[in-house]
Amino acid sequence: MDNHALNYPPELPVCEHRAEILAALKKSPVVIVCGDTGSGKTTQLPKMALETHAHRIAITQPRRLATVTMAERVADELECAVGGLVGYRHRFDRKTSSETKIEFMTDGVLLAETRFDPLLRAYDTIIVDEAHERSLNVDFLLGILKRILARRRDLKVVVSSATLDADRFAAFFDGAPVISVPGRLFPIEIGYRPTPDGEERDLPREVVAAVNELPTRDDILVFLPGERDIRETADYLSDVRGGLDDIIPLLASLPASEQRRAFRSSPRRRIILATNVAETSVTIPGIRAVIDSGLARISRYVHRTQVQRLQIEPISQASAKQRAGRCGRLGPGTCLRLYSEEDFNTRDAYTAPEVLRSSLAGVILTMLDLRLGDIEKFPFLDPPKPTMIREGLRELLELGAITHTIPSASSPTGAGKAIVLTDIGRKLAKIPVEPRLARMLLAGSRNAVLDSVIPLVAALSCDDPRRRPIDEKGKADQAHAKFRVPGSDFLGTLKLWQW
Repeated sequence: MDNHALNYPPELPVCEHRAEILAALKKSPVVIVCGDTGSGKTTQLPKMALETHAHRIAITQPRRLATVTMAERVADELECAVGGLVGYRHRFDRKTSSETKIEFMTDGVLLAETRFDPLLRAYDTIIVDEAHERSLNVDFLLGILKRILARRRDLKVVVSSATLDADRFAAFFDGAPVISVPGRLFPIEIGYRPTPDGEERDLPREVVAAVNELPTRDDILVFLPGERDIRETADYLSDVRGGLDDIIPLLASLPASEQRRAFRSSPRRRIILATNVAETSVTIPGIRAVIDSGLARISRYVHRTQVQRLQIEPISQASAKQRAGRCGRLGPGTCLRLYSEEDFNTRDAYTAPEVLRSSLAGVILTMLDLRLGDIEKFPFLDPPKPTMIREGLRELLELGAITHTIPSASSPTGAGKAIVLTDIGRKLAKIPVEPRLARMLLAGSRNAVLDSVIPLVAALSCDDPRRRPIDEKGKADQAHAKFRVPGSDFLGTLKLWQW
């Protein structure tokens, strides 16, 4: 496509900074772009990169849903079919061709590509979008790109987010220029509806009360921590609202056909119940109101049990601002937070990087699999503590994933100069669960008991499916009693699974 054919919507704030961004891309190998939600960064930055005569542009997204929808949106703006000039790729699907110049992909896909293309020579421009999420994949990519930039003078990197600690990112990339894109399309009114002191939280009831406060014409996006909360809230809304609204779940685990329901218009008011899959990049049309539970499932390593768990926790201020920004795109919006303003003000400014809340066994395993070298020497934006590195290495040795290391006096952790991944380690690296659980699967397969081990690993990877409501403890205990097996929670879990 000729550059003169590129059209930029004048109403998007980022377009006002086009000349500044293009000038920065010409002068600097790295540019940090920090702009409000709704400013048009995700859709317009790839077009600006195309204007610099880039031959192939990679744009990373944290989730599959964003990867597909953003590719479709940019293809629509450029009046081309997805798979032509604009394509996408994630673990389960790919629509690209030899003509593709703008390729949206999940960050994990680009990370995996470094196995076969360590310098990522397939791309001359890489845009790391939603960098504020600081997932392991994003932190790995930032470190890899810092290394690659020292060897590739032709590479351009753009780091982008709505809520970014821009100065830290700029310092990490040796003083890269920061371009701030202020201005949301429309103002957003923030309201707070905290649970009264002494009362137990009841998310379905809180959501219904918040829905009743909002104008009946406004489509609503509700942020809830997990699938169980979404199902319970959907059932309660259906009972209370009597079918007046379209109630639409939006989860990463849903098939693409069901996810697309959230993007289709309806003659009735839509109430979209979503996890944080809708927090970034994805623009759901028609949203004028947001109800924010203030909660999300956050992966965290529990030292006491030495297991990585998805725990429901309060979100950070940055995430809360991202959620509020979902409703200010078509007109003035309203965001009702189901917690107090004092609660908001005491929350962390940003979500802690995943590398600081993960078992480093999995991190080290991934680094060895991707041939990223010694974890102590890798350029992390937030380097992990030596004690955590020691614990991760010890766990991998116990699992048989690495060979014994050769002691090195120069290493602050006492780790060796040469850590070698074993055959077991290479197999563990390919299984997308915590290494201890992956090791159970390998042992189950070797001992021909995989049909029993799989549900046990699944149970260890998620919350207990048994409910014990405060007001019905007796009934719950009675119902659960038939699944108890004396002396073994594992056998009890299998009994529940078989039932």
